This record gives sequence, C-alpha cells and structure tokens, in this order.
Amino acid sequence: MDEKLLRQILNNLLSNAIKYSPQGGMVHFELTCQDDQVIFHIQDSGIGIFPDDQAKLFEPFHRGKNVGTIHGTGMGLAIVKKATDLHGGKISVESTIGVATLNLALG
Repeated sequence: MDEKLLRQILNNLLSNAIKYSPQGGMVHFELTCQDDQVIFHIQDSGIGIFPDDQAKLFEPFHRGKNVGTIHGTGMGLAIVKKATDLHGGKISVESTIGVATLNLALG
C-alpha cells in the first residue's frame, strides 16, 4: 500500500468523524488485518447522513444538506474514494441521523 495515500485516507476519515460529531462525542476506530486485506471501521456519533445524500457521498464538492455551518469543501470523501479505488479496495457507509459508520477494505 502507498503510505502517503493511506495517510490521506485515514486523515480524511478520522477528521470527518471528529468534525461531524458533537464536542465530547465518541469516535470509534477499529483496524482489522485479514490475510492480504486491511479493514478500517469508523463510527461516529455525529449528525448522520440522509439516504439521498449517501448516494452522492463520494462525489467531489457534495456536502450533505444537514451540515449547517460545519466547515468543509466536499472533497474529503471524494479523495478517500479515489485513493481506495487506486488500492483496489471497497468503501461502504451505513448511516441514520445521529450515527454514521464507514467501512473501508483495502487489499
């Protein structure tokens, strides 16, 4: 795996989880290594992602309609998706309002 891309992936995922969680909210990060695959599981206690926004989540400059005044460009997850694709990986998201979970498998 490319160290710089991996650093970018983790930085974007973790900073988003922290940014969209309330102050003092919990962010869970789990790393699993299986054979030739690395799996990141990140769950935050943030604002969550509406279903119609989930379909556009990895598009450049897309921001959810519930982000309010939280600063961002809409590029973080687009970069994560591109870097994941370059590694031959998969990314998925599960979210309800108030909780978001992101799973990323590289291998």
